[in-house]
Amino acid sequence: MKLSTIAVLLSVCLFACKSKKGTSSSMAADGQKNNESGTVTVNVVEGINLGNKAPEIMMASPKGNVITLSSFKGKMVLVDFWASWCGPCRAENPAVVAAYNKYHASDFKNGKEFEVLSVSLDQNSAAWVKAIEKDQLVWPHHVSDLQGWNNAAAIRYGVNSIPTNVLVDGNGIIIAKNLRGEALETTLESNLKIENQSPAAPANSKSRRNKKHD
Repeated sequence: MKLSTIAVLLSVCLFACKSKKGTSSSMAADGQKNNESGTVTVNVVEGINLGNKAPEIMMASPKGNVITLSSFKGKMVLVDFWASWCGPCRAENPAVVAAYNKYHASDFKNGKEFEVLSVSLDQNSAAWVKAIEKDQLVWPHHVSDLQGWNNAAAIRYGVNSIPTNVLVDGNGIIIAKNLRGEALETTLESNLKIENQSPAAPANSKSRRNKKHD
């Protein structure tokens, strides 16, 4: 009886081990299949650093319409923090306007069209609207909660001085920060699709003309 019992136990053990091995092999095969089919996804961390997923912004325009950053999906967007009472912001506005007019209809590597989302740290609605008109900030996307430095978006983006901006691509990823003056246009130009980049003049074109003239 003892020998029979031992034999039965050995048979059960061998069957169990074989079944487990088969299951493991099946799981490994399934994992390999998933990898080969390209189902692996990489999650981008939300944050305010380069390469992060830009945090959502949800705020009202002067007319009370709620505008969200996520509504710009597929477009290149500059999130620009400013205020009507900020002298350096007002001085920087012409550069932002020039970049918007030049690149608004452009196609980029990771985005189609260039938009500006202006986030104001104003507390006075009338002063805010007046500055938009005076500085000719022609894009339609202006938002504020009129809380000054307690602006919800400014807090979320860690803004402690203005002007401050972040450039977000069509995938919602922060690709540049604090672009001032010519740096904004330079960055936008470098992110254009190849066929849309401005052609550079040949370096030796002047010498060729002089030689022909001589």
